[in-house]
Amino acid sequence: MAQLIQTATTPLGRVDVDPVTLDIIENALRNARHEMDEVLFRTALSPGIREQHDEFPLIGDPEGRMVVGQFGLSIPALLDRFEGTVEEGDVLLTSDPYACDGAISHANDWLVVMPIYVDGRIVGWASMFGHMSDVGGKTACSMPADARTIFEEGVVIPPFKLYAKGVLNEDALRIILNQVRRPDWNRADLNGIVAACRTASRRIQELCARFGADTYTSALEALLQRNHDAMKILLATLFEDGETLTFTDYICDDGVGHGPYELVLSLTRTGDKVLLDFTGSAPQAQGPINYYLNENLVRMFFGIYLITVADPQILWNDGFYPLVDVHIPDKTFWKPEYPAALNARNHGVGRIFDLFGGLLGQKTPDLLNAAGFSSSPHFMYAGEGFQLYSIGFGGIPGRPIGDGPDGHSLWPSFTNIPCEFLESYYPLRIERWETVADTGGAGLHRGGNGVDVSYRFLAPGTIAIHDDRWLTYPWGVNGGAPGARGRKWIERSDGRVETLPSKIHDVPVAPGDVLHFVTWGGGGWGDPLRRDPALVALEVRRGLVSGEGARHYGVVCTAEGAVDEEATAGLREELERTRPEPAVFDMGPPLAEILARCEEETGLPAPLPPVSR
Repeated sequence: MAQLIQTATTPLGRVDVDPVTLDIIENALRNARHEMDEVLFRTALSPGIREQHDEFPLIGDPEGRMVVGQFGLSIPALLDRFEGTVEEGDVLLTSDPYACDGAISHANDWLVVMPIYVDGRIVGWASMFGHMSDVGGKTACSMPADARTIFEEGVVIPPFKLYAKGVLNEDALRIILNQVRRPDWNRADLNGIVAACRTASRRIQELCARFGADTYTSALEALLQRNHDAMKILLATLFEDGETLTFTDYICDDGVGHGPYELVLSLTRTGDKVLLDFTGSAPQAQGPINYYLNENLVRMFFGIYLITVADPQILWNDGFYPLVDVHIPDKTFWKPEYPAALNARNHGVGRIFDLFGGLLGQKTPDLLNAAGFSSSPHFMYAGEGFQLYSIGFGGIPGRPIGDGPDGHSLWPSFTNIPCEFLESYYPLRIERWETVADTGGAGLHRGGNGVDVSYRFLAPGTIAIHDDRWLTYPWGVNGGAPGARGRKWIERSDGRVETLPSKIHDVPVAPGDVLHFVTWGGGGWGDPLRRDPALVALEVRRGLVSGEGARHYGVVCTAEGAVDEEATAGLREELERTRPEPAVFDMGPPLAEILARCEEETGLPAPLPPVSR
């Protein structure tokens, strides 16, 4: 356990903070968190961080609890595992998920944690992690699709002092950077992360100078308590005492031929508290899709859904964590045993949002979202003198308030790498970046369409892909239909067409080859026969829905794209009479049928059942 060195021994006091001061401190924290982002974006070199914003900041209280941030981390877990002192000017670095109980989830994420001191006392913590485009290992970008252990995934950095009392450990950093393919990128990105944390530290010190450390830390306690109180009311309102809710979804495969992996989440409320239980989920995977899930991250995901639905203006934080118990069985998909491979954990990160949506929406069908683009699919291209890591976009689910956006990211803060940037800095051309008609599930509110990004390669190299939802479907809700599955294929310059699996690396490409990276759509929400025919016709004219796809809404269009009123009325009457009763969840065909027709429908062999490692 870390030994925290504080030269001041007088405990920080607790004072009442008036609403105006609390509001000023709350919004100053929001600004400091976004300033952390901007510092990193303006100094990073890798496009994954600089352009797509694949990084997550945090500002914590003296105990390490997140008060503001984008992705809750477990600073206490890291400090529990760190052997040594922590002093003013120290900066800790790690990329080992197993050394911080899953506060980060694969070795590409470099996590920086630093204490914030005021007058010899720790008044808080600043932290941030970013996805490094490459950390060594056997394949460019360090995400081998067939990895069985973390040792194949590049350098794994144990927790250590990158800076000790403000002095950089240059020897250790030199050893680390010697393991990676783009040390200039890693150094710049790491320096930006450290600078972002130092920026947060300065802003907190300024707040303490303005209001006093006692007032500042008391304000943090008030913000944490506010979330605790809000969550206590929400839990009692939404869930019956003693009732258990359960939902199941899947990861399609593990990259080495096994799947689908069943993911189960249950919720039981007892008194003021709830238990989130992952019992029944699949055993840990042979391949690298395991998601070593920190219990505090489970609490954070749960809180994001409930608190932001109830009051999007609330600054959600870790204050409600004592109200949520979490059980994750060992040696399962969610809690793999060291040294299981973890590099493709992005599918589990995303799928947990579908699990929570399906679980919690059962009690409030009007707030139930369909399944959507619950992953961050990766496309990587490397060759002589270049290396690209990028994140793909897809269809956001249909929602109670309207359609899901087309071609969007799972994480709201992520942005697309501009085509002009890619074509300027890499030997490729983007021949197509467009939504794919009918890939969003039909519904009163349509699921967002997936996209077809077509890359024409201008130089020899290798590509890698990490994606999912090629086998199971993004489910629809409240009568909405599932979205379409994702697909990947290469048109070779000699005319051959090769279907690619969703997880593969080191695929050789030559000048003139074209990769079609087609992502999946979001499920539909609500009865598609209740959708405005004029809106369906408009989307047919815009290429978002095909003429044939319009018939799933009971709409018939003329050759000019207008609504054929008489034919539409007849088709809707026929569909209303002959269709089955709309279901709350439409998962698509039964799993046995999906597996039996897998090769016929996808061009890929069906995966074998998962087995324990």
